[in-house]
Amino acid sequence: MDSTFREIYSEERIDREVRRLAREISADYQGREILVLVILKGAFIFAADLLRKITVPVSVDFLEISSYCGMDSTGKAKMVKDVSHSIEGKDVLIVEDIIDQGLCLSVLLQDLSRRNPASLKVCTLIDNRKRRSHPVEPDYAGIRDICGFLVGYGLDMDQRYRELPALYEVVPSDKSEVIPHL
Repeated sequence: MDSTFREIYSEERIDREVRRLAREISADYQGREILVLVILKGAFIFAADLLRKITVPVSVDFLEISSYCGMDSTGKAKMVKDVSHSIEGKDVLIVEDIIDQGLCLSVLLQDLSRRNPASLKVCTLIDNRKRRSHPVEPDYAGIRDICGFLVGYGLDMDQRYRELPALYEVVPSDKSEVIPHL
């Protein structure tokens, strides 16, 4: 696919959102420890920045669930890697890069809630409600209602472009000249 990328959120804007989210989470969990479940692979950069700014104790685990192939959803959520330890009785915060259609998160929340956590909340950098087809709402959301397919800051297209420091929309080559075919 021949495409270019148009920056839609700068490093500075992302940093402001991450700091705000960390303040909100820290205030809500004051006096408690959070088990942060980072959804791989896209959320690892966001999670690293967020965790460094949270002021309450955290422990971290990782899981991987996927429903995308390229820029299209397969319509099925697949657990690729489950958490390593029990979440029973723990305050669990899922950290996600983007909630789009909500399929993966919906499946994941159902699965994790059966494991009896003390609490289960979701933090996402990007909440794209306009494309939501499954009824999930994050407890903490950074940027809302972005349309288009995004790359950068951990988000990928076929495992590429995660390293870009800002968020970019993938557009047909004839519509943007900002970053020519990376």
